[in-house]
Amino acid sequence: QVTLVESGGGLVQAGGSLRLSCTASGDTLINYSVAWFRQPPEKEREFVAGISRENNLTSHDDSVRGRFSISRNGAGSAVFLQMSSLKAEDTAVYFCAAARDKSPWRVPRLRREFDYWGQGTQVSVSS
Repeated sequence: QVTLVESGGGLVQAGGSLRLSCTASGDTLINYSVAWFRQPPEKEREFVAGISRENNLTSHDDSVRGRFSISRNGAGSAVFLQMSSLKAEDTAVYFCAAARDKSPWRVPRLRREFDYWGQGTQVSVSS
């Protein structure tokens, strides 16, 4: 059982940067595979980036590869999404999700694989 909270969203101009944070209560995040999803207005929630439990393998969607980077803090208590070179199309509500008991050698990407979800944080990018 874990509760996730996202923070760090806001309004930025195109080309700018933001760092989103996902923190947990009830358990330690290093025990979970964690991913960021986003949901643009009137669109489906989509995978952005993920990190496997324990081994910290990472995966990034093609739309953000080279611009976004997922990582954990040293204590394993938080997961970050560092976003740079932001585009208007990155505008969305960003959600943190955690998955139990997944292989540390793969990164889950499907919504149905995740057991816990945060409430989301808004990222708005203006042109």
